[in-house]
Amino acid sequence: MHKFVSIFKNKEIVGRIFFTIMILFVVRIGAAITVPGVKAEAELANAMNSGNALAIMDLLGGGALSNFSVFALGVSPYITAQIIVQLLSKDVLAALTELSKQGQYGRKKIEMATRYLALLLGAVQGYGIIKTMQNSSYISLTLPDEFWTYAYIVTVLLAGTMLTMWLGDQITEKGLGNGISVIIFAGCVRSIPIQIRTAWVKWIIENQGHGDAAIIRGSFQFALYILAFVLIISGVVFFELARRKIPVQHAGKTGQSASMAKASFLPIKVNSAGVIPVIFASSIMMAPSVIASFISAEAGQAQWLKIFSYSEMYTMPGINGSTWSMPWGLLIYLALIIVFAFFYSEMQMDPASLADNFQKNGSYIPGIHPGKETERYVSKVLNRVTFIGAFALAAVAALPIALVLSGVFGSDTSLAIGGTGMIIVVGVCIELNAQIDGLLAGKSFEEVQGGM
Repeated sequence: MHKFVSIFKNKEIVGRIFFTIMILFVVRIGAAITVPGVKAEAELANAMNSGNALAIMDLLGGGALSNFSVFALGVSPYITAQIIVQLLSKDVLAALTELSKQGQYGRKKIEMATRYLALLLGAVQGYGIIKTMQNSSYISLTLPDEFWTYAYIVTVLLAGTMLTMWLGDQITEKGLGNGISVIIFAGCVRSIPIQIRTAWVKWIIENQGHGDAAIIRGSFQFALYILAFVLIISGVVFFELARRKIPVQHAGKTGQSASMAKASFLPIKVNSAGVIPVIFASSIMMAPSVIASFISAEAGQAQWLKIFSYSEMYTMPGINGSTWSMPWGLLIYLALIIVFAFFYSEMQMDPASLADNFQKNGSYIPGIHPGKETERYVSKVLNRVTFIGAFALAAVAALPIALVLSGVFGSDTSLAIGGTGMIIVVGVCIELNAQIDGLLAGKSFEEVQGGM
């Protein structure tokens, strides 16, 4: 309660909160404006609840894809471009590698290259989504089906993406938290009250008038649903905050106090990669249908594409005319998440650079020789921790898809609890809390200095 009061006494924090809310209000207005020339069909809203690649894109767009709005692409092209540029900067493309070592100037150049790449990816992704949705009867065009119509719609989508990125930059600069993350966070949070209301109507309201037994059963189902929500949130919070602490000592500080020695450690998050593996895996899973849509409408509707759909079972011929089904799309999706979790965690931590910095600064891990041995030790610990984190991330990402495939909610797939959204919500909440604590601490320091 004291912290809550302190926040509203701090004019800077209140101003930042108000500015962030206003920007999110603008984003929600844009998310409600359907692209001119496009009619969103009823099937589109249902598709957004099925846990497929389009649902992940809707998540990244703050729910703007569910009615094919001007912000339909959201920040997905920018995130994909950012990942590609980061990968190329790791000794793959010499020019980018050199820029990454040039401080602030290099970062600005890399950021500009990322935005240009986001434009290119956005154009390809926009056209692919239009054709994919047309083939699936999710949208229909009210303008002539010709080149200039598609060029116009793609231009509108690109303008929406660039405006979303600019609004995110404004939040980062003048508001609270990382702007891109906050916009995605707002889209995730918006669906939670809708889900709870849908569950209340389904299990409480609709059972009224059907006898006491139906009301008791419905109340029990609703209570279990809320309990599952709470348990998932608790699990994700634990999963996001879990760290493996490697003790670190510094040369010339052997006489440091016990509290200082205790504070000297290298924290390795269990989930170092965040939701990046999920985003990248979703982009790859959607790529075949986007590529097929460039070839022809018939190719975009090919049956073999269903093997990349992780929201349905893929039926294959068996023995003696029988058939059997497997969720190949889901299995490929989970394998990609695990692979990217290891890859991105290694890239984020970079044990080689870490060992080199330790050696330059006179820091070392007790019992481990500086240099190559430190690199091997950090890499070994990182791989062990990431093994747990990768499978936990895959389990959380698979949760809504598994619930839909199991039919536990019947035909109402909107009740499926989204694990990926929970990871984003928890991660952004932790980040916002840390920033507010920092601003409050800065204010307290200024007051102490002023009192002196």
